Amino acid sequence: MPRPNLNDLAAFVTIGRERSFTRAAAKLGVTPSALSHTMRGMEERLGVRLLTRSTRGVTTTESGERLLRSLSPMLDEIAAQLAALTEAREKPAGTVRITADEHASRSILWPKLRTVLAGYPDINLEIAIDYGFTDIIADRFDAGVRFGGAIAKDMVAVPIGPEMRMAAVAAPRYLKSRTPPKKPHDLLAHRCINLRLPTHGGLYVWEFERRGKEQGVRVEGQLVFNSINPIIDATLDGFGIAYLPETLVAPCIAKGLLVRLLDDWSEPFSGYHLYYPSRRQPAPAFKVVLDALRIRAPHSAS
Repeated sequence: MPRPNLNDLAAFVTIGRERSFTRAAAKLGVTPSALSHTMRGMEERLGVRLLTRSTRGVTTTESGERLLRSLSPMLDEIAAQLAALTEAREKPAGTVRITADEHASRSILWPKLRTVLAGYPDINLEIAIDYGFTDIIADRFDAGVRFGGAIAKDMVAVPIGPEMRMAAVAAPRYLKSRTPPKKPHDLLAHRCINLRLPTHGGLYVWEFERRGKEQGVRVEGQLVFNSINPIIDATLDGFGIAYLPETLVAPCIAKGLLVRLLDDWSEPFSGYHLYYPSRRQPAPAFKVVLDALRIRAPHSAS
């Protein structure tokens, strides 16, 4: 026996509740004659009369009343579940996963997101520290944070930070008995504190640029760390020269705790961008995060 579809069952429940083809048709957005035809077809397929039609209106038969009592709560539950899905889609909720390096996480992501997240308790944030080029699609990240010049063309890239500079620095005690480097390759004669990239295991190559001329130097030294903070500590203790984002060491330079080196070899470069697949429709939770991180153009004075 062919089963009636959900629309037919919903139409029957509406008629049973309204006790009128006219009122039920108005609620369903169809004509009374079309609704009557639908019910006759349903009764024929079931082999049971469900409705009694009269000049005073429509009533359910005994079988129809039994079906009405059974269907009504089930259809109400379906409607409630669909409404909940719609609300979940429109209400920012869920987990947003972002891959970023340590500096971006501490200097941009957390300062900008901590206040926003307090207002959205249903949004969960996961930040994975990674210095490499993570495949955010394969590893199921919603987005990644990298420098603007290092982002694939098939990604949407949104600037979230200003231009940056790197800074080669050393403590005065380290430089006391040594000649400061004048050009990048002079670093080969110095103790340098290396950063090992946690994901790929290689050492970070120090890259310098002056007036369009680039130089990469593979430095050596007594110490290697896979995190930035220990590098700062070791540099302050006089164990060698470090190469770090300028914003991290600027306070120490201002206080005289560190001396900046090779300043003329440090050109500004495109700062941090949040990138995500261009073909992916952002979820409401991700839109909240994106809006919080996006750099806003300053308003012009009128």
